[in-house]
Amino acid sequence: MLKWVWLSVVVIFLDQLTKWMVNANVELYEKLPVMPHLNLTLSYNTGAAFGFLNDQGGWQQIFFTVLALAVSGYILYWLKQLKENERWTSIGLALVLGGAIGNLIDRILQEKVTDFIDFYIDWDVFFLSNGHFATFNVADIAIAVGAGLLVIISLFTKDEEQVK
Repeated sequence: MLKWVWLSVVVIFLDQLTKWMVNANVELYEKLPVMPHLNLTLSYNTGAAFGFLNDQGGWQQIFFTVLALAVSGYILYWLKQLKENERWTSIGLALVLGGAIGNLIDRILQEKVTDFIDFYIDWDVFFLSNGHFATFNVADIAIAVGAGLLVIISLFTKDEEQVK
């Protein structure tokens, strides 16, 4: 159902706008408090989610660019195959597509992804370094929400059924 591609376009626009605003106004690694437990902190990621493969010398840029292009193409194909009643699957896929393309634009134009949302808590948790979650961006949020929606749909609907 390609009619949900507009949602991908909105995600891409918001992602690129917020990255442009942060790049124009925040120094690298500068922490600007927004509210308790949330800072704007400009950082760059040449790897994947959570900085995975960030220090690998450059080959990962080509790998993740090709991967994002392939995944985006597959998602567009999948969206085209969906039926009208598969609205929530379409929304989840459109969110993932928008996020993937938002980060892909960064990889192509800058050879790195701009991250700036720094969420933290004041106590140590086993997966958070000093209470800080990995710095992320609007595209990452869209990917996480879209993927989460797809998981929920797969767990709670039958093959021919869709959440209404």
